[in-house]
Amino acid sequence: MGLLLVMVASTVCMAAPKLRIGLSMDTLKEERWQKDRDIFIAEAKKRGAEVLVQSANSDDALQVSQAENLLSQGVDVLVVIPHNAEACATIVESAKKSKVPVIAYDRLIKNCNLDLYISFDNEQVGYLQASYITKLKPTGTYVYIGGAPTDNNAYMFKAGAMKVLDPLVKAGKIKIAYDQFTNDWKPEVAQSNMENALTKLNNKVDAVVAANDGTAGGVIQALTDQKLAGKVPVSGQDADLAACQRIVEGTQAMTVYKPIKKIAVASAQAAVLLAQGKKVKTNKTVDNGKIKVPFLALTPVQVDKSNMFSAVIKDGFHKLEDVYRNVPKNEWPK
Repeated sequence: MGLLLVMVASTVCMAAPKLRIGLSMDTLKEERWQKDRDIFIAEAKKRGAEVLVQSANSDDALQVSQAENLLSQGVDVLVVIPHNAEACATIVESAKKSKVPVIAYDRLIKNCNLDLYISFDNEQVGYLQASYITKLKPTGTYVYIGGAPTDNNAYMFKAGAMKVLDPLVKAGKIKIAYDQFTNDWKPEVAQSNMENALTKLNNKVDAVVAANDGTAGGVIQALTDQKLAGKVPVSGQDADLAACQRIVEGTQAMTVYKPIKKIAVASAQAAVLLAQGKKVKTNKTVDNGKIKVPFLALTPVQVDKSNMFSAVIKDGFHKLEDVYRNVPKNEWPK
């Protein structure tokens, strides 16, 4: 019996320790990031990993401090959703000293030896936004409301949009009369920017390319105050519930759906592989200012009222009754 107990104890001691993943998040204030977190944790758990989560409320110093704390707890891999593309380079270098691989999730981290970047093709996001709006308004006065200047994605969205807009500007078909980034992606800042644009342009605005659904919400509030909502097409991104409601109600033209399940699952799977010392298959590279980072680029989806049900609701991202809550039931899709 004694020998059996020793053998059992020995077997327990030899069992592989559970992998630990550190997830350093910019914020949990926006609806989409809560979904990312929950799906990521569930997938990691399925693969035998524990996830330690920290959220920095868009505070650079706090995010760096929290990441250092995660490293001190002995995580095997660190996944970072950066608030500031430059400031988070410090996190990557600290992780390198601890021989912990780092994945940048959805947003690139600049000027560091990053191991992996997983996101959607962000230039394609901007391209989809601008191409949709220009089909609705091929001529006229445009406003561009960008994202946070600290977020590298904001520049990628804009670069994609400008691939569509610049040729039209050069051809004299459209004029970008107001162009402004939005600090911390705050809807209230976007609203203020749009109010300034409307004042400057005496309400003569034909179209707005807004970088995400939060900024679109601020823009649409400013348009609502001037009785222009629904008359001026506005783009968005993320398929937030409020934006999906605005689309089916007619005040927002479109959004770009980035299937959260795809990026969260892919990132959790990649985190486990890196923690095990294995390679992750990628399909692109991206220059972060220091190295060409292996990039797993996922495909975004253009969404408007016509494919809201097939693209967003059937995918399980939102419920039919939530999206169409403010629409007469006889107008709901069957």
